[in-house]
Amino acid sequence: MKYAKLILISTFLFSIASCKDVKRNSDKTKEPINKENDQEKSEANETDNNTGHADMALLLKGTSDSDVKGRVWFTEADGKVEMKVVLSGLTQGPHAIHLHENADCSAPDGKSAGGHWNPTEEPHGQWGDENGYHKGDIGNFTADSEGHASLDFSTDQWCLDCDDEKKNIIGKAVIVHEGIDDYTSQPSGNAGERVACSAIAR
Repeated sequence: MKYAKLILISTFLFSIASCKDVKRNSDKTKEPINKENDQEKSEANETDNNTGHADMALLLKGTSDSDVKGRVWFTEADGKVEMKVVLSGLTQGPHAIHLHENADCSAPDGKSAGGHWNPTEEPHGQWGDENGYHKGDIGNFTADSEGHASLDFSTDQWCLDCDDEKKNIIGKAVIVHEGIDDYTSQPSGNAGERVACSAIAR
């Protein structure tokens, strides 16, 4: 009888130990599942901290079957609007970025955003060109070998929700292009496919 009790106790203890091992192994397999998401959140939070307070924070989403994604921040102060952009998933090299006339990213190719925002009806050109340029002609930036890029841009020719239709960027869209803006081809600089879009809307 004593032997029977010992066998039962041993079996019970062995079962408990096995359950603990299974739980440990289960916990170990769960650890890395959200590692990539956690890293993305951490990077986003770090960028948020670096930008301080922003009046608007937007997401850039891929178009034209691209893997591009990113974030845009707009801050208005002292009569100027500052734009900060961070991107990933780009091909290495230069890319164009513009403001387009419609806050509409519904089309798969991003063309629902319309053409360049050009309230003053100027020819396309490099920002500040004395021969004319669009208010949406931001310019070019360069992605590194890992497809990451960032951009800082500031101007007194934009505003957020003001009454001046030639300055108000609310209701427009941020578009990232696959190619480079040559600053001469009309009406849009021959910048290629639209690979990311974000509607500037509150």
